[in-house]
Amino acid sequence: MISGASRTYYLHVRCPYSDYEDWVTLTGQLDPIEQVLAAPFAFECPTHGVQSEFPLEGSEARPKYAPARPVSARPAAPKKKLRSGVRKLFHVPVFIYGWSSAIGSFHEDTTTVMFNSSGALVRLLTPVALGEKLFLVNKFTREEQQVSVVFLEPHHQRGSNVGLAFKAPVPAFWRKTRRGPRAPQSYKVVVRGKDRNGNPFAQTSNTVDISEDGARLDGIAYLTAPGDVIEVKRRWHGKARFRVAWIGQVGTFESNQVGVSTLDPGRLPWRVKQEKAKPLK
Repeated sequence: MISGASRTYYLHVRCPYSDYEDWVTLTGQLDPIEQVLAAPFAFECPTHGVQSEFPLEGSEARPKYAPARPVSARPAAPKKKLRSGVRKLFHVPVFIYGWSSAIGSFHEDTTTVMFNSSGALVRLLTPVALGEKLFLVNKFTREEQQVSVVFLEPHHQRGSNVGLAFKAPVPAFWRKTRRGPRAPQSYKVVVRGKDRNGNPFAQTSNTVDISEDGARLDGIAYLTAPGDVIEVKRRWHGKARFRVAWIGQVGTFESNQVGVSTLDPGRLPWRVKQEKAKPLK
């Protein structure tokens, strides 16, 4: 942080209970705009009082309708219970994994409290620290993004509310459908990686479904945590590196299955064949 390098930001906010929205001028800020957009901001709706929401957008350039009145510091978010009505729209199941300085490697299932194109607010039981780099998986689409911890606040019951910021805004990350549809195609492949003791392994597996950016593999016995990097080879069709995004829970239909995301775009050892729609008779 450089002393004296303060900035003025213009934030677009909206009340979740009405059509009221406004621009707020925020002065004297040392944090980058991405970090400001990744944390809830408290503002006052003339009808519903003080609200705490993610800004819809923000800029260092003053928009046409931005007011001249400044807010010198971020107001403290009011301590109140999370709403269970309107804010249900913000509850997306996610899977977070990575390395915490407090406990080491971890992974945890949770849901978002709020989100926008710059990141999300989640509740975590795992202790994390500001600045740590983690991975966030949207369980609807199985897509993942690297995130940074930019906000921490103790939860009134247990754990913490954690603000997570993307490297850059990703407007399409929170959709409920995949970027590319997955095709149910089964191929025999060889998976290579390292087990929990750091020893190399190689085993055969089968794809359950595939896409242009990943796949679901069945019969994996050696992988122990999301984040592992593996190599998947399919006979003479080539090989590619993948990162494990999720591991099926024991006792569910996804037991012994893993979801992987490609690290080598354009070098997949398969071609995705989409089924053609059958004409109506």
